[in-house]
Amino acid sequence: MTPTDSPSAESTPVASRPVASEPVEPGADRPGTSEPGASAAVIELTDVRKIYRSGLFEVAALRGVSLSIQEGEYVAITGPSGSGKSTLMHILGCLDVPTSGLYRLAGEDVGGMSEDQLAEVRNRRIGFVFQQFNLLPSMTAWRNVELPLCYAGGPRSERRQRAVDALADVGLADRVEHRPAELSGGQQQRVAVARALVTNPSLILADEPTGNLDSASTEDVLGLFRRLHDVGRTIVLITHEAEVAAAADRVLQVRDGVVTADSGPAARTARSARKVRA
Repeated sequence: MTPTDSPSAESTPVASRPVASEPVEPGADRPGTSEPGASAAVIELTDVRKIYRSGLFEVAALRGVSLSIQEGEYVAITGPSGSGKSTLMHILGCLDVPTSGLYRLAGEDVGGMSEDQLAEVRNRRIGFVFQQFNLLPSMTAWRNVELPLCYAGGPRSERRQRAVDALADVGLADRVEHRPAELSGGQQQRVAVARALVTNPSLILADEPTGNLDSASTEDVLGLFRRLHDVGRTIVLITHEAEVAAAADRVLQVRDGVVTADSGPAARTARSARKVRA
């Protein structure tokens, strides 16, 4: 059984500085930025459709999804099993491509990219956090966090420092040499979040990130996402749990392959009102 995190081990706030502020490579974009002259949106989908074919049968998983997510937004995508939210997540994460329609990620049209190009985009622009922590048990925390940087190259000492900095930013400065088995469930998910942040991506895409956590660890990880959002990170969280979705500022509901509800305008109005009162 995974131990519950103790408050003293998990209460360190995210630093106000951006995580891994050094670019992955010369000229790499800052989080949420786009090509010169392109839209400021991190995600733009226009009439995206996805059809799966098996012999004579066709299944329309997405039936014309159009949406825009701006830099710095915290968005939850929710829906029942079979609603199309998993297909949408795969497309947002460049793990799959639309059958038709347009998808721009940080200003780049990813629809016509090759597999190698999609892999580069996944490594450079997207930080993934999954329900399964996907940590290598034989590696220490910092070595797990370093893995995305290994694909980009660079000096080993620089990669280690960036991994250590990312762990510090998620409150695990004292756990860098611990292996996954020596960490609680919430701490393992924090390592996974640090790994997602270390490449300085445009987008953090979290797929059911609290699905394997107890209630205390769930609250802790959602608090971490909130603090990351507060320092400007763009977060898209996929979940079937209404209470987890409620942690976001904007909720998109997906059903039968279409977006049936979007709390975006109301959420933005509420945020503006809070800023005026402040």
